[in-house]
Amino acid sequence: MTRYIIGRLLATIPVLGVVALFTFALLHFTPGDPAAIIAGDHGTAEDIAAIRIKLGLERPLYVQLGIWLSNLAQGDLGTSLFSDHSVTSLIIDRMEPTIALMVMTQIMSILIAVPLGILAAWKANTWIDRVVMIFMVLGLAVPVFWLGFMLIWLFGLKLSLLPVAEYRSFTEGIGVFFSHILLPSISLSVVYIALVGRMTRASMLEVLKEDYIRTAQAKGLAQKSVLLRHALKNASLPIVTIIGIGLAALISGAVVTESVFAIPGLGRLVVDSILHRDYPIIQGLILLVTAVYVFVNLGIELPTDDLLRVIITKYFSDKQIEISPKISEYIIKNIERSYEKVFKFIKEIDDLSLSSGKSININLIKKVLNK
Repeated sequence: MTRYIIGRLLATIPVLGVVALFTFALLHFTPGDPAAIIAGDHGTAEDIAAIRIKLGLERPLYVQLGIWLSNLAQGDLGTSLFSDHSVTSLIIDRMEPTIALMVMTQIMSILIAVPLGILAAWKANTWIDRVVMIFMVLGLAVPVFWLGFMLIWLFGLKLSLLPVAEYRSFTEGIGVFFSHILLPSISLSVVYIALVGRMTRASMLEVLKEDYIRTAQAKGLAQKSVLLRHALKNASLPIVTIIGIGLAALISGAVVTESVFAIPGLGRLVVDSILHRDYPIIQGLILLVTAVYVFVNLGIELPTDDLLRVIITKYFSDKQIEISPKISEYIIKNIERSYEKVFKFIKEIDDLSLSSGKSININLIKKVLNK
C-alpha cells in the first residue's frame, strides 16, 4: 500500500512539471507587458525599461524560467510584480473565502443532486423523471454569471432579502456568514447539481437492473432499503468519481462567481492577476489548482485496506458468493489500488467462476489478476 501510494505521488511530479512549463510559456508569449501596466499611461520608454530591469523581465526567458523553477523547488512561488508581497502569503490571505464557497457548494449540491438522481432512477420514464432531467439539462446550460446576476436582481434588489456582495467570515457570526455565502453557493452549485445528479441517475439505473436487486425486492425488503442499502452503495463509485472530477468545474466556476459577487477569494485574485499580467501569481495559482485537482483524484482512486475489505465482502455478498477471510486478504494484498480495478476484478472472477463451474479459490484469483 505504502509503495503504491509513493509511486502514485511520484507520478504526479511530471504532471506538475509539464503544467509549470506550459503555464510559463503561455504567459510570457501572450501579448502584454507588466512593466507597461505598472508605468501607466504616462510612462515613457525609459520608465518601462527601468521597471523591466528592476523586475528582471529583461533577462532571457530561459534564465527567468530557470530562476522560477529553482525557487519553486525550494517551495518559493515568487513575489508579486505589483504588490511586492510573496505569492504564498497572497494565496493564503485569499484562501478562506474560496474554501468556504466550495465547501458550501459541495454540501448543497450533494444533498440535492444525489436524492434527485435516486428519485429520477426510481421513477424512470415517468413525469417525475422528465421534470428532474429537464432541471439537470437547464443546470448544465445556464451560464454561472447569468444566474448570479439574476439572483442578485431577485433576492438583493427586488426582494432585499440577502446581501449581494462581499464576503463575511464565519468568525463574524454564523448568520452573517450564511447570508453572504448563500447566493454565491446557489449560483455555483446549479451546474454541479446537474453533473452529480445525472451521474447518480445513470449509475442507479444500471444497478437497479442487477439480479441481486430483484432478489432483494423478491424477499420483500422495503423500497427505501433496496434503494439506499443495496442500490446506492453499489452505484456509489461513479458518483464519488464525478464528485472529485467535478472539483475542476467548481474551481473554474469560482473565478466567475467571485467576480460577480465581489468575493475576495482566489478566483478574484486570478482575474486581477491576469488583468495586471502578474506572472508569479498566475503561475502559482495554476500550479495550486493543478495540485489540488491531482491529489483529490488520487485520493478518490486510493481505497484503504479496510475499505477494500468492506467493498469486496459487500459485492460478493450481493452476488450470493461466500469467500473466506483468507481469500479476501489475498485479494487485498495483490490487487491494484483502484476502485475501477476492484470492481472489474469482482465481475471477472464471478464470470470465470460461473463459466468454469468452480468455486472462487486462490488459483482462479491468480488467473484473473495475472491477465
